[in-house]
Amino acid sequence: MAKDTEKLIRQLSLISFLMAERRPVTALEIKQEVEGYSGMNDDAFARRFYADRAELESLGIELKVDKPAEGYYEAENYSLPPQNFYLPAIEFSDSELGALRTALSLLDGEFAYAEPLRLALQQLSWGKPSPLAAPEHRSVALGVTAAAGGRELSQRLSKIETAIFRRKTIVFSYYTMGRDAQEQRKVDPYHLLFRGGQFYLVGHSHERDDVRVFRLSRIRGKVGYASKAEHDFPPPEDFDPRVYATRTDWQLGDPAGTARIWVSNRIDWLVERHFGHAGTSVPAAEVDDAPDEGVVFETEYAESRQIVSWVLGLGERARILDPPELAEEAAERVRLIVERHAEPLEPAPPKRRTRKADGRADADSNGRELAPIRPERFARLVTLAGILIDAARQGVRLDVGAVRDSLQVTDVELREDIDVLNVVNFGGGSYVLYAEVHGDEIEVDPEPYGDNFAKPARLLPLEAKALIAAIDLLGDHIPEGSLASAREKIVAALGRDPATEGLQITTATGDDSEVAQVVSRAIAEQRLLELEYYKENEDLFTTRRVEPYQLLNGQEGWYVHAFDPDKDAPRSFRLDRIRTATMTDDEFDPRPGIEPDVHGWPRTGEVPASRAARVWVSPERARWAREDRRVVEELRDGAVVVEVHYAGDDWLVREILKEAGDAVVMEPEEARLAVLEAAEQLAGAAKH
Repeated sequence: MAKDTEKLIRQLSLISFLMAERRPVTALEIKQEVEGYSGMNDDAFARRFYADRAELESLGIELKVDKPAEGYYEAENYSLPPQNFYLPAIEFSDSELGALRTALSLLDGEFAYAEPLRLALQQLSWGKPSPLAAPEHRSVALGVTAAAGGRELSQRLSKIETAIFRRKTIVFSYYTMGRDAQEQRKVDPYHLLFRGGQFYLVGHSHERDDVRVFRLSRIRGKVGYASKAEHDFPPPEDFDPRVYATRTDWQLGDPAGTARIWVSNRIDWLVERHFGHAGTSVPAAEVDDAPDEGVVFETEYAESRQIVSWVLGLGERARILDPPELAEEAAERVRLIVERHAEPLEPAPPKRRTRKADGRADADSNGRELAPIRPERFARLVTLAGILIDAARQGVRLDVGAVRDSLQVTDVELREDIDVLNVVNFGGGSYVLYAEVHGDEIEVDPEPYGDNFAKPARLLPLEAKALIAAIDLLGDHIPEGSLASAREKIVAALGRDPATEGLQITTATGDDSEVAQVVSRAIAEQRLLELEYYKENEDLFTTRRVEPYQLLNGQEGWYVHAFDPDKDAPRSFRLDRIRTATMTDDEFDPRPGIEPDVHGWPRTGEVPASRAARVWVSPERARWAREDRRVVEELRDGAVVVEVHYAGDDWLVREILKEAGDAVVMEPEEARLAVLEAAEQLAGAAKH
C-alpha cells in the first residue's frame, strides 16, 4: 500500500476514534487502537503521530491536547471537540443556494479551482438538494472564467498553490518585460491574484529583498522548491493582499509622485466608479487651473508612462495639470502621435518568420480539459464517506457514474477511495462503513458502525479559498439569489475570510454592483429596463428601453445582453457605462435565440462585424505586443506589426492614443487619419 494511502487511513481512523470516544485519550490508547499505529515501535509512532497531528492542523482540524505539569508526551491526553471537525451549520435561503448552484454551473470545467469548489458546495448543501445539478435556465454567461490557461500555466498554478499552502520557497526562471531579460528568481510565495484575465503571484523576492508581483504567464519552465524542508518561511506578519488587489495599473510599483488630473463632467462619474479608490477628487470649481467643469482627480503613480497612457485614452475629456514634468511628458507623447501619423509610415523590412513564442501559445488554450488545482484527497474521502453513509441510512444503491461525476474522479480513483474507507475504523475492529462496487452500482452495508462522517466536515483551506474566489469572480451578477449574503454567512461560519489566505479575485472594472442588482431583478422578473447609457465613442448620453436577458462578463467587464425594440436587434451594454438603470412596471415575453456567443467577442474581444487594422508597434514596446496581441510580422529593427480588430474608428483611436506614440496605424488609411485628427485636437486643447 502506498505511503500516502497509509497516512490517509491513519488520519481518518484517528479522527473517527477520537470522535467515537468523546473523551480525552492517551497516546498509548491511540497507538493500540487506531489503524496504522499498532505495528510501530515507540519512536516510529512518536514521529508519525506528531506528523499526522501537524498535517491535520494545517487542514484546519486541530486536536485538543491536555498536557500534564510534568512528564513526556505519553502522559498527554488528546481529544477532538466536535466544533473542531464539523462545519458550523449555515442556514442558507433557497435563493442563496440557487446562487451558489448557478456559480458552480457557470464555472465548472473552466475555473482553475472548479474541483475543490464542487466539494465545498456539497459540504455546504448537506441534506439539501444537490448543488451540482445545472439550473434549467441561465441568466448569466461567462466569457472570462479564471481558467488557468494552457498546460504549462496549469502546472505552474498548481505548484504555486501548494507552495503557498505549505510555505515553501520556490525557484523559477522569469522573463522581465522592462529589462527584456530572463533571470532566475527565488521567492517566498504569499498570495495568488487573478486580475484582468491573468493570474499573478505576490511574494517576497530574495533577489530584491522586497515584495514583488510576478505574472504567471512570464514564468519560463518549471517551478521548483528551494529546499526539502517542511516549511521554508514563517507566515508574513505585515502582508495585506488587498493592497495589491486594488492597485491601478499606474500604481504597480514604488510611488514616484502624485498626479493632478482634470476630468470633464461628462465622465467624472465614470472615473469615480472605476478609480475612486485610487485617489481623491475635488470639484473643478474649487481649483484655479481646471480648464472646464468636472473634477480634479489626485492619484499617486509609480510609472509615468502608465498614467499618461490612461489620460491620453480619455481624449479631450481629461488633462494632466501637475506635476509639470508629467504634463510635459504627456504633451510630448501627443506630439509623437501626430508626427508618426502625419504621413503613411515606412517600416523597416521584415525579418525571417519565427515560431510563436511559448508564452503566447500557452495563453491560447482555454484550459477546458485541465483541472490544475486538485482538492486534497483527504477532503474527497470525507465527502465520499458522507455520501456512502447517507445511502446506507436510506437503504439505496448509488449509481457509480453519478458519484464519479459529483467528485470529478475516474473509475479507478473511486474504487481506490472506497477501498481506503473500508479499512478506516474507530478502534476495537469496528469500521466506519463497508461498501462494494457491483457493476454500475455501489452497495453500502445498511448498518454502518459509525456516524462520525454522517455530518459535513469543516471546509479545508483549499475548498474555502475556491468557494470565496468563485463568489468574488461573479460578484453581484447572479439574479437567482444573493451571493453577497451567502459570502457573509460563509465567512462568519469559517471565522475568517479565505480571500486573505492565498487567493484573491478582482473584477475587470469598477464597482457596478448597484446597477447589477437592478439589472438582475429586471432579468428575473422579465421587466423592461430603462437605461441612461453613455456612448463613449460619441461622448453622448442616450436613453434606452430594453428587454434584459443575461448578464455577461468579457475582457473589459460586465455587460447586460438585451433586445432593443427600437433597433429591432440584440444589443450588449457595458454595466460601467450605465449611469442609471431603472426597472419599469412593464413586463415582456422572452424571445427565442437572444443568447450571446460567450466563446466569441466576450472572450476574444473581436465583434462579428469588426474590421482589421494593421498597427506598427515600436521596438521599445514590441515585447508587450507579442504577449497581448496577434503579431503578423516581425521587423528587422525589432518593431512588430500586429492585427487589431475593431468595430468603430473611435474605439481604435482610443487604443492607439493609449499607446502614447509607440503604436501607429498603417492601414486602413481612414483609421490613420482619424488618429491624426484626434491627436491634433489633443495638442490644440493642451495649448489653451
